[in-house]
Amino acid sequence: MESDFERALRAHGAVFEAVQGLQLPAHFGDVGREWRAAREGAAVFAAGFRSLIAAIGEDRVTFLQGMLSNDVKALSAGQGVYAAFLTQQGRLVSDLRVYALPDRMLLDLLAWRRGPFEEALSRFIVADDVELVPAGETPLFGIEGPLARAMVGEALGVTDLPQTPYAHRQVTFEGVPLLVVAASEVDRDGLLLCGPTSAAPALLDACIEAGAQPLGMRALDILRVEAGVPWPGIDTDDATLIMETGRQGAISFTKGCYLGQEVVERVAARGHVNRQISGLVLDGDQLPPAGGRVLADAREVGYVTSAVRSEALRAVIALAMIQIKHVPPGERVSVEMGGATTAATVSALPFSPGDTE
Repeated sequence: MESDFERALRAHGAVFEAVQGLQLPAHFGDVGREWRAAREGAAVFAAGFRSLIAAIGEDRVTFLQGMLSNDVKALSAGQGVYAAFLTQQGRLVSDLRVYALPDRMLLDLLAWRRGPFEEALSRFIVADDVELVPAGETPLFGIEGPLARAMVGEALGVTDLPQTPYAHRQVTFEGVPLLVVAASEVDRDGLLLCGPTSAAPALLDACIEAGAQPLGMRALDILRVEAGVPWPGIDTDDATLIMETGRQGAISFTKGCYLGQEVVERVAARGHVNRQISGLVLDGDQLPPAGGRVLADAREVGYVTSAVRSEALRAVIALAMIQIKHVPPGERVSVEMGGATTAATVSALPFSPGDTE
């Protein structure tokens, strides 16, 4: 049965499709317009692809400090940090955002990584006074764009919104408590609104009335690939090292011991990894499939993980895991697709400096 949340999205033109097993708005009729709103104004998207877990108990901070790659012990209530959870072999289970509240820590990650993450983390809870439970809040909407903050302020009637990355505060919207987080899916100045799903229809209307354009997953995927943001479970797998993703902001090199630290430190001491997520700009207009082989001198040197038609570059671009020898920008390679190959040029990430300004 369709929920009130889904009906509200459809009322604004949402067309749904499956994304990693989730039914999410693919678009609202014009992907290019949605993309432009996120680049030039404000765009609001359903955040159902994210999931929140609450860590409660007296030992929650010390437990997470020993598990996650960044320094959660240094957080005060209202602050947050970007981190990763690794295996003992240093492989990436998932990246995540950590929000410190007075009575709990909220762990914010992609919904399709929740199961593997929660199962792996729970194995290490032995004598600690810590429990992983469903959060009271649900990620409802994300807002991206240079006017996002002004739009949310108008929609919520709030002027003092969090600005430092992953900082957050509680506000009230039509008598309902919301958690507003300074967080972006594309490494920009975005916001995430979390609360009960019952508030979603009115909240969506308020955002649109304040000037936001509804944004679907197709446009959001273009934005995040242009920004060079890999998603666990899509651009990474169980063999990926965190340093191979280029997301070193998830790592503290001064916090002390945590799960997988020895591998991270060994890689850092070596100075490089053997492969890395990089960008490709393809010569043709055909999208390569995920897993499509990247070739150099007729030899496999990597594989495609995500591909989109870039609105910024007016070209097909891709994220790809490529051997370190072939990641310098300007390197010419080719990509297999449909029994043929298409030439491509390796690009630095993000694909253009303007993609993160």
